Amino acid sequence: MKRTNGILTAAACCWNGVAIGWLVAATSVSAAPSFSKDAQGFFQQHCLECHGEKTKKADLDLRLFRDEATLLKNRKGWANIVKMVSTGEMPPAKRPRPAPAEITAFEQAVEAGTARVVASAKPDPGRVTLRRLNRTEYNNTVRDLLQVDFEPAADFPADDIGHGFDNISDVLTLSPLLLERYLDAAETMAKRVILPDPPKPSARYLSGRYLQPNNAKTPQGRFRPMDPLATDPTESGPFAAGGDYLKFSADADLIFRATLYAEARGPSPVKVVLFLQGSDKGQPATEEQLGRLIGIGSAAVKQFQILREFEITARSAAKPQTIEVPVYRIGKINRAGIAIVKPPAGEEPPKLFIEHLSSEGPLETRPASQLKILACSPNKTQPEQTREVLTRLLSQAYRRPATPAEVTTLAGLVEQTVAEGGKWEAGIQRAITATLCSPKFLFRVELDDRPQAREPHPLDEFQLASRLSYFLWDSMPDQELFDLAAKRQLTASLDAQVRRMLKDPKADALVRHFGMQWLQLERLRTFAPDAQLFPSFNENLRRAMLRETELFFGEIIREDRSVLDLIDGQFTYLNESLARHYGIADSAGNRVGQKKTALGGKPFAPDEFGRVSLLDSERAGILTHASVLTVTSNPTRTSPVKRGRWVLEQILGTPPPPPPAAVPELENQKELTGTLRQRMEQHRKNTSCAGCHKQMDAMGFAFENFDAIGRFRAKDGEGDIDPSGTLPNGQTFQGAVDLKAILKQQKELIARNLAEKLLTYALGRGLEYYDIKTVNQIVAQMAQNDHRFSALAIAIAKSDPFRLRRGTDLTKANESE
Repeated sequence: MKRTNGILTAAACCWNGVAIGWLVAATSVSAAPSFSKDAQGFFQQHCLECHGEKTKKADLDLRLFRDEATLLKNRKGWANIVKMVSTGEMPPAKRPRPAPAEITAFEQAVEAGTARVVASAKPDPGRVTLRRLNRTEYNNTVRDLLQVDFEPAADFPADDIGHGFDNISDVLTLSPLLLERYLDAAETMAKRVILPDPPKPSARYLSGRYLQPNNAKTPQGRFRPMDPLATDPTESGPFAAGGDYLKFSADADLIFRATLYAEARGPSPVKVVLFLQGSDKGQPATEEQLGRLIGIGSAAVKQFQILREFEITARSAAKPQTIEVPVYRIGKINRAGIAIVKPPAGEEPPKLFIEHLSSEGPLETRPASQLKILACSPNKTQPEQTREVLTRLLSQAYRRPATPAEVTTLAGLVEQTVAEGGKWEAGIQRAITATLCSPKFLFRVELDDRPQAREPHPLDEFQLASRLSYFLWDSMPDQELFDLAAKRQLTASLDAQVRRMLKDPKADALVRHFGMQWLQLERLRTFAPDAQLFPSFNENLRRAMLRETELFFGEIIREDRSVLDLIDGQFTYLNESLARHYGIADSAGNRVGQKKTALGGKPFAPDEFGRVSLLDSERAGILTHASVLTVTSNPTRTSPVKRGRWVLEQILGTPPPPPPAAVPELENQKELTGTLRQRMEQHRKNTSCAGCHKQMDAMGFAFENFDAIGRFRAKDGEGDIDPSGTLPNGQTFQGAVDLKAILKQQKELIARNLAEKLLTYALGRGLEYYDIKTVNQIVAQMAQNDHRFSALAIAIAKSDPFRLRRGTDLTKANESE
């Protein structure tokens, strides 16, 4: 949401979003602001000569802005007027300038008047255009719906951005190309999640000569002898194969086999056992059982599991015998093998000839998605099973209970497939394809049974569940949300559900897709610093920068920390490359080349991130993350303007206006000389630039100790860096640490900005003047709960714009009354 439109700032901080109250030096106003005196009087004295009855320059007649009612009716016009006055663009330079006190009184009169008008307006939750699933929401939804293990939206056209986010309903268009990709993706997914003809289980064989223990002297041949009378254990046995090779798994059922024949040396039957070693479950063998086996010591008792005993009757290589035993979901198997059971006392043991040990499986070759989708009551008829499967599928895909007519339509498709000779599973495949191409799946449909109602009324519980899940997870509701909605208990359970959902791993989507877009860090993926000036910058470092900020913001959400920790949280997450970039030696925060002052630190791994407790505030908070510092730089140097503007816009929500069109870029002003700071000071002598740059430059220079890829530095070339500055309100600082302390004092500005951004993201629309009261309520709730992230999320989920809807004519009614 762009605050320069003046929609929210009118009753919150300042109408125009430019004259940042806490930054501007205080100007006293003798009395409470009066709209008629301070606003209309200002027009009369400074404006109506050019914008009144006789002259209407720029086609603007300020007589139309005669009372407080126009603050809503013509809110965009008012926003532009206040911006012009506050930035000094009006009155024009040739006209007498208003006194600072007059401008302040004018702004406060407009702000107070807007607050009164908004307070008296009828509640309005606004309206959201029918929302298409964006690419992220599509991927996550099919993952949760069908257990799809790839990202089918990867080749979809990119989603447009509105108000800073890619989930804004007004810009989520539907092109012919996207329709084609929807059909291709639906067909691909249906074929992958349902297999009408599943493959046979795979088999793995390990020839006898390669069994453990290995013996390079084993003669070539089909069978390997195992003779208990031999003194060499590579000949006497037992023999085994590695569990990894045979693919035993805690998630699958397999069959373990041995193919062999025996040479008996006595009258007793030849008996063997198949065994496992190192398994994580099952009944361990007793010492008595192990004592019956040849070559197995009692030391193996805790890891040894006898699967089954067999009698070997085969006596020739021409007709070997295969023995087998099922192994049900047992993992952590080191070895699986065969051992001989001791014959009666006084009888020589038999000699075995082993062709191979083998396994077959997983026995279930249908994908897990198929088992989930086709789960149904086995005692029902096939048509009844079809309706059971489709009712569940459609209710989840459409995010509300499927109607009997919808189920009947797709059941007919399944029946047609079967009637044509196809398998039932193939019919379900076709039904899945049709479901994934339905507008009821592709769009977040919120049907209203009172579309013309002027009074706000609640969403139904399933619509609320869908809004909540796409807000926090970028995906469809889970079963708990569906169950609460079916019982009409979700509204009453919002607090508990929001807290539960924020702790779920799926809430990482809020970090990646809200957090990275809000902070404008997606640009880092394509940012290219000059390779000669910054040779240490590479793809690994780029990914590490992004991951640090994701993990940091993720902890704010997961651990329910104060959102103010975004400014100066004394922790971060680093891997080896980013720690080296920062000059941090270990997880305790000790510095490279300095004496260790914190004990217990561990070295960093190349591919793993570890949490670091910072010993100072240099890298505390996101403002000094390398991701932020890099994306707000130019390819060849730092940019105090970009860094200062980023703080004003992304953290405080008070961006400066666009630069005047006639002013060239700094690099193109060849007349400017000296250091970067000196050239910026010369640039500010231009009166068109001075007002905004006084704010931006001061903040931006606070970060000059960090180069264009976020490395700390004390010098720029040969000159010492001066990171000090003075804000327009007179506050001074000596660098980034001091500035962060100053910023953190502005709790309400930071909370309000984050509330507006997250509410925009949650609603999928830009905020309007009638959302001001909601934002104020959210900010108040945050302040009452130590600014914890859960307080922000809960306040949004319980807000009127999130829970309610209205008909099409309420806005006009508000403006006409």
